[in-house]
Amino acid sequence: MDYVKLLISTIEWLLALYLGIGALYIFLFSLAGLFRKKTTMVKVLKYTRKYAVLIPGYKEDAVILDVAKQALDQSYPQSLFDVVVIADSFKPETLSELEKMPITLVEVDFEVSTKSKALNKAMKTIGDGYDVALVLDADNIMEHGFIEKMDHAFENGFKVVQGHRVAKNTNTSFAILDAISEEVNNHIFRKGHRALRLSSALIGSGMGFEYSFFKRTMAQVEAVGGFDKELELKLLRSGEKIEYLHHAIVYDEKVQKAAVFANQRKRWLSAQFIYFRRFVGSGIKELFLRGNIDFFDKVYQMIAPPRVLLAGVVTLITLFYAGIHFLFPVISGFMGIPYQFWFFTFLVVVFAFLMAIPKKFYSIDTLKAILTLPKAFGLMFLSLFKLKGANKKFIHTEHGTINS
Repeated sequence: MDYVKLLISTIEWLLALYLGIGALYIFLFSLAGLFRKKTTMVKVLKYTRKYAVLIPGYKEDAVILDVAKQALDQSYPQSLFDVVVIADSFKPETLSELEKMPITLVEVDFEVSTKSKALNKAMKTIGDGYDVALVLDADNIMEHGFIEKMDHAFENGFKVVQGHRVAKNTNTSFAILDAISEEVNNHIFRKGHRALRLSSALIGSGMGFEYSFFKRTMAQVEAVGGFDKELELKLLRSGEKIEYLHHAIVYDEKVQKAAVFANQRKRWLSAQFIYFRRFVGSGIKELFLRGNIDFFDKVYQMIAPPRVLLAGVVTLITLFYAGIHFLFPVISGFMGIPYQFWFFTFLVVVFAFLMAIPKKFYSIDTLKAILTLPKAFGLMFLSLFKLKGANKKFIHTEHGTINS
């Protein structure tokens, strides 16, 4: 009996430590995000930087023509930016229409398609006549003044700048949940981190880099999935600071179906675990030998519980412990951690989310979407058992016409 109690106690303490730290982490940065002030930018007197707007796409025939057309509509001088569509496995008719546009079309064909390969091939093709690389997804639409706002950040000396990616659509419950998740991450991992003078997290699109710096760094990135994670870890290890522009908007299509949601999360979770194993040693070394908190913080994020899983698991554990305490007090004697700890952890998670979710999402539609949270939690939980090999093959997130 003593061995059983010791085993239960050990599992309890490990769970409490892992989930408790995760809850306090998101609460701290969610609170900090409330106090993030708009960065004071040095005004650009004359625009001189030339931008390469890189749009890699894999079988994105349904959205790429509209995206390419709208990418040309910027307040920034047209002579100082080129829209570069990197076409992988597009239909002949799509390529024909793209060739009629005032853009640069780079066709690629790989045995194993990856975003990093596409970007590297495109930069090799278009040459070095650019100052900044802007990376978009094939479904992204920049607001009219996006490049102009990014240019102010580069004028202030930043080499890496992340824009504010927001939902293009909230037409299904899963799209609403995905949109909320995006904004929670923006608040915690971008606004909150910059408020505490740490680097913003990259998202994978809507981001800008000093061109030659990006080209050199990307040449070392070989990720199949989660290329932005590998890129981010390399940048932070080298001491680069990543800026976040909350007022520079890029619209992104959110997933509308459960199957797409599951595939996307599986890819993200797989990438996180792989990069944690690869960088955990250097993360600890960088922290204690060089004081590189930014890099260590990013390594921790690779193993921290994802927000949906954290909320779901903490809720279930809190209900379980409360039920045991009030309904089976004899059994509760075996529990090494009181139910009050889990109730407190639950409140910490709830308040972290409440601070991070924008007011525009406090609506009836969001309330309806919340009813699908158990399904979203279940899909993410099941994804944990399907990660083997997920980062060895390209998992494509489908995009298409959004039904309003």
